[in-house]
Amino acid sequence: MNEIITVRDLCLWYGQTQALKHISMSIPEHSITALIGPSGCGKSTFLKTLNRMNDLIPGVKITGRAEYAGQNIFEAEVSRLRREVGMVFQKPNPFPMSIYDNVAYGPRTHGVRGRQQLDGIVEESLRDAAIWEEVKDRLKKNALGLSGGQQQRLCIARALAVKPSVLLMDEPTSALDPISTLKIEELAVKLKEKYTIVIVTHNMQQALRISDRTAFFLLGELVEYGETEQVFSRPVDRRTEDYVTGRFG
Repeated sequence: MNEIITVRDLCLWYGQTQALKHISMSIPEHSITALIGPSGCGKSTFLKTLNRMNDLIPGVKITGRAEYAGQNIFEAEVSRLRREVGMVFQKPNPFPMSIYDNVAYGPRTHGVRGRQQLDGIVEESLRDAAIWEEVKDRLKKNALGLSGGQQQRLCIARALAVKPSVLLMDEPTSALDPISTLKIEELAVKLKEKYTIVIVTHNMQQALRISDRTAFFLLGELVEYGETEQVFSRPVDRRTEDYVTGRFG
């Protein structure tokens, strides 16, 4: 399997506080990699480093190396990087505009103007996000009228509309009910045919159900990283075993 993201000896500080300590890992393309661990252990910080979301926080210092498709993430042009490495957040955050305009927003920002082309991108993205059938007759309606689960799939469609290679998901189902959660999980498994997915989850069963590889973070360290089945059933590190069996966390 080709590695699409490679991280070597990555450290990150928020002011005086070190949030990531010497992280090294490679993420294969067309796979789902789950990041697990207790709250405040560095999972989301690591995820946001992969498309430079941490640039927005004052006082951040980063050392080490992170590469996406062979280019240094920290030297890449940010808008281009974020087009290639998309992000879906914990809480659905559709723009207060129509369903159509939400999905067309990114392509328009990148210069796509033709109505026919936009129509095609909007339909394809909504289909890829498994929500087209539910919204195709109400594309002009405000996206804020959708249910939480639909809003999250719309946000996924919006991320897909600019044709990324990688989709970062920061606990995308934590605000959703079980049925919507299942839909997003099924969607993620389908999407890995076209995209690489990195997902932060607090839900151990979710990691087990959908991911190919799992990384266990603790206090800013990457304790263990490997095939999901191995991490859960034959962990190498005692701390991983304690966490996945529910002894702490």
